[in-house]
Amino acid sequence: MTGDTGNGGEAHASSAEGFIRVLGRADVLVIAFGAMIGFGWIVLTGEFLGDAGSLGSVLAFAFGGIVVGLVGLTYAELVSAMPAAGGEHNYVLRGLGARPAFATSWALVLGYVSVVAFEAVALPQTVLYLAPELPAGRMWSIAGYEVYATWVAVGVVGAIAMTVLNYVGVRPAAVFQTIAVLFLAAVGVLLTVGAFTGGESGHLEPLITDGLGGVLTVLVATPFLFVGFDVIPQSAGEIKLAPRKIGRLLVISVLLATVWYIMIMLTVSSGLPRGEVTNSELSTADAMAALWNSPTMGTILVVGGIAGILTSWNGFMIGASRLIFAMASSGMLPRWFARVHPRFGTPSNAVLFIGVLSVCAPLFGREMLVWLVDAGSLSIVVAYLMVALTFLVLRRRAPEMPRPFRVGPGRTVGVLALVLSLGMAVLFLPGLPAELVWPYEWIIVGLWLIAGLVLVFRLPRVPGGPDAEEQLVSATRGKR
Repeated sequence: MTGDTGNGGEAHASSAEGFIRVLGRADVLVIAFGAMIGFGWIVLTGEFLGDAGSLGSVLAFAFGGIVVGLVGLTYAELVSAMPAAGGEHNYVLRGLGARPAFATSWALVLGYVSVVAFEAVALPQTVLYLAPELPAGRMWSIAGYEVYATWVAVGVVGAIAMTVLNYVGVRPAAVFQTIAVLFLAAVGVLLTVGAFTGGESGHLEPLITDGLGGVLTVLVATPFLFVGFDVIPQSAGEIKLAPRKIGRLLVISVLLATVWYIMIMLTVSSGLPRGEVTNSELSTADAMAALWNSPTMGTILVVGGIAGILTSWNGFMIGASRLIFAMASSGMLPRWFARVHPRFGTPSNAVLFIGVLSVCAPLFGREMLVWLVDAGSLSIVVAYLMVALTFLVLRRRAPEMPRPFRVGPGRTVGVLALVLSLGMAVLFLPGLPAELVWPYEWIIVGLWLIAGLVLVFRLPRVPGGPDAEEQLVSATRGKR
């Protein structure tokens, strides 16, 4: 079966991977936007405003949006040239070869899985706002936080529900995503209107906290919060649009997410004095209640936060499972992960694998939220860096490759995306603003790195090129 044509022609009903092309323009946009919004804007806003101040947080998200936007432009060109499931995996394999492609994909799997697990922990934490009496049946304590059976149960039930939704087809998942994003957008409108009618400019002070250091502290969290636009390349095998349009939607989704996060920083800042913002468990909900002078509005915002959890969770279940499928299809992972369900047309085994990991996450308690943000952000930045490098390499080595969406100042955009991604990755080193917390975050990254090293050295040294995947599949046949 054939997929999209390289010159931007109409998409056929099915892709070469066996997936069914059912996603239209609106589906693609809500999947990416919903994946990027998630829940961080509810649970982390108070921390951001405390670290950087109102203007400092806005500057951090604006700059983060620029960095991600530049990276997004490189993705947009590459997805239009190679519109197949797997996204980054395909690009780096084509440009740099098998082992760099594995390293990039393996890092990104950690990033995606960290978001999925984050949402499994964030869901019960949000429900606490609606049902403070929820914790019951103490199980154990991790990093000073008590873990309760009822709290865990909420996360586990959510994980099972999202796994089933993604197992039975991408179309039901897209319909669910549309409904949830529309509700989320309505909550955003209410928050904005409340800021204009009930906000106080005096609450925005101090505009910047802790100078450049505070801004950098928030900036390094932005890759985790913005990640989600790359779910579009991961699901390209199920999109029924011309390749050029896919690239455009990717760029638009990044712009919308940037506007959303800036709006959240400004509206929450105007709703509460800084001390109340930083001391609140869910400052965004408390600000909404204060802006409208109604606890009910705070509850509505929390429901919107739950919608954000589910949209991000759903989007990354789609992205992670397609990436694992692509790695298995090319011989990097066991063939078991490459199974496409004969009825539902989904990478069913990959979905189940991600689902099991998300079921386990709530068992580690609330602190897992912070660990996953930091560990996931680092791995995502590494993947961005590799894609920017691949973009530059393919521009030089394969200038004749059809690029339906072509970035004008390609070299400039690629170099900026590469340098800025590298700069953000450096910030995670010890002694710098985003250094990983010892030992928990280093354990997550370290164990993932060790597992990756074991797997990568089993791969043959296949160089980049138009037939790189065929060579890799041929070389690994019989070893999986």
